[in-house]
Parts: sequence; structure tokens; C-alpha cells
Amino acid sequence: MQKINELKLAKELIGFPSITPVDAGVMNFLTKKLKKLGFKTKIITFKDKKHKPVKNLYARLGNRNPNFCYAGHLDVVPPGNISDWTVNPFKPKVKKGHLIGRGANDMKSSIASFVSAVSIFLNKNRNFKGSISFLITGDEEGDAINGTKKVVDYLKKKKEKINFCLVGEPTNPNKLGEMIKIGRRGSLTGNLFVNGIQGHVAYPDRANNPSTTIVEILNKLKNIRFDNGTKNFQPTNLEVTRININNNIDNIIPSSAEATFNIRFNNKHSSNSLKKKLNDIFNKVCRKKNSKYYINYKVSGEAFLCKPNNFTFKVQNIIKKSTKIKPKLSTSGGTSDARFIRKISPCLEFGLVGKTMHKVDEAVSLKDLKNLTKIYSDILEEYFK
Repeated sequence: MQKINELKLAKELIGFPSITPVDAGVMNFLTKKLKKLGFKTKIITFKDKKHKPVKNLYARLGNRNPNFCYAGHLDVVPPGNISDWTVNPFKPKVKKGHLIGRGANDMKSSIASFVSAVSIFLNKNRNFKGSISFLITGDEEGDAINGTKKVVDYLKKKKEKINFCLVGEPTNPNKLGEMIKIGRRGSLTGNLFVNGIQGHVAYPDRANNPSTTIVEILNKLKNIRFDNGTKNFQPTNLEVTRININNNIDNIIPSSAEATFNIRFNNKHSSNSLKKKLNDIFNKVCRKKNSKYYINYKVSGEAFLCKPNNFTFKVQNIIKKSTKIKPKLSTSGGTSDARFIRKISPCLEFGLVGKTMHKVDEAVSLKDLKNLTKIYSDILEEYFK
């Protein structure tokens, strides 16, 4: 069996302008590559009334347990102003030892590395005891409604067992080998609307200013000390991201005000416990101010931790051997699709260096790309030893 070159495959994948939720043919292309390696593949399309259809791929080689799964996404964010790039973002080029193109970092190159690693592993271990699978979505950078979340539900219904999952997100801040993600904080967004009574600024007694109400609420929110962090998580934090008072007239007290905030929370809390705490504040302030409020919550994910075990430490040692850096076990950063996968399988995340993801001239070091392939191949060898 011929080894698949990770650089060549990364270039090919980047060449598809697969901006969420557009597939642009990339899922079919990867499917053909995996079929040549012997995988049975299924493209699963999900859609709903509010969102465009999204293609997802589940592929499996073998029918025995344990099933080692690699998860990732082939969708990318828009390139922005193409004239700011030094290359066409969807015609990748190598410059000064780096492959430049949209998705080079997040995360088409990681997928290419794992496919290459599988080809290397199969050349040495064609009759290995177990299965290797891919869970690839086209809806990670968007709303994540018709992506991994629904694929996980699909696999549960099919009683498809995944024994371990490696998510290939760019986990390293500056150098390959710095960080493995073993969990993520939860994310709760609140859109708060406060209604008052419009009036003339000279007669505040005849009005009810929602601006002062919402400012008092936001001050109370910012003064909450949720916790001091835990052994595995940084402290919970709340950030106000938007305040809107739709009033362009200087002498009118507005009738409504709104604000948006986001909480990144650790495993000392759940989204429900936080909602209760916040609602108590809204009720107390609005009663005092004789105002009415409405709150709309969106939960992107709950906090979770995949407790480190013997295999976690083996992966840590494999990475250290290749990079000369012992990776930190971390839960930092934003959400990822691991929040869905952890419901059916233990998982950890390790991929490339994330410094240039979503930026102009997004790039991956060729040295890192080759090294990641070696790390992934060694992880497979260790898992199926």
C-alpha cells in the first residue's frame, strides 16, 4: 500500500473552498481517498428549516473493537479580504517552510496528517486487531447544528461503538507539543432585554429608564466571583459583549435596553445552575426598579473533563519523544466538537499550532506537519499494541 503524503493531501484539501456550510466537493474527495485505504464510508447529510444542508462523513476500517476514531472538520471560515493575502487562500503555496492557505492550520492539515499516519500504520499492521474510524464534519465553524452533534446521535442510534477519539484541533499555542486538551469549559450566552417607560428627560418621574436598570444588572453580573478555578480548570468568567439602547434622541428616555453577555464556566457549574443564579439577580433588580425583563439563553456546551488515564500519559510521552516538549494537559480555550463526542467516547485533543488560525495567510510549518504525522502514527501503534 502506497503511503499518502500529508503535504500533498493538505494542499488538495485546502484547494476546496469549503466555507461553512458549503461543502464544495471536499467530503467526496476525502471519501475516495479513504476508500482506497479500505475504509467503508458513509456521507451523512443533515438539514433543518433554519439551516442549509451539511455533509458529514463517517468512515470505518475493520469491524472489531476497539474502535479508534479521529474527529475533525473540513469546513473553514471565510478568508476575508483576499487582497490582504500573499497567496490565493484556496490555491495554497509553500513559502519559507510554511504551507499557506485557508484551513492550513484549522484544520485540513491535521486531517491530512492523520490520513497519512493511517497509511503508514496499515503498511506495517494490515491485520491489526481493532478498527480505525473517521468522524469528519462540515459544520464546526458555524452553528454546529447539523454537524458532529447529529452525527453522534446517528451513531448512538446505529449502536456504533467508539472506544477512544482523538480530535485533531490546533491545540498548541506557540510550539508543536505544548498542549493536549483533556476537556473544555462550558459556554452560556445570554441576551437580556429590559423594558421601561419612554418619556421626556426633564420629567424622569413620568418615565422608567431601562438604561439605568440594565447598567445596574450588568454591574452586579461583573462583580460575581463565580469560583477560583479548580485543579483542571481556570476560573469561570463573564464578559459583556454588547450593549444596545436604540435611541438617537438626546431628550428622550428610551423604552427598552438590551445587552449580551457570555460566560465561560468550569465544571463547578452547569448551565442550569448559572441560569438560576442570574435569574435571581434579574428578578431582584427589576422588582426594585419596577421594570420588566426577558432573557434568552443559548448553551453552546457544558463544561467537561476527560479524566487522564494511562493512555493519556502514553500519548503525552509519544509527543514529548517527537517534540522534546512535555505537553500540558489543559482545558483552556473555546469550545470544540469534543463536547459532543465525549458523550459517547473518552477523548482528547491534539493537533497543530493555532497561532494563525482564522487569520490572513493562515499557515502550517512543514516541519510540524511531518512531525504531527509521525506522532499520530506512533499513537496508533501504541493504541493497538
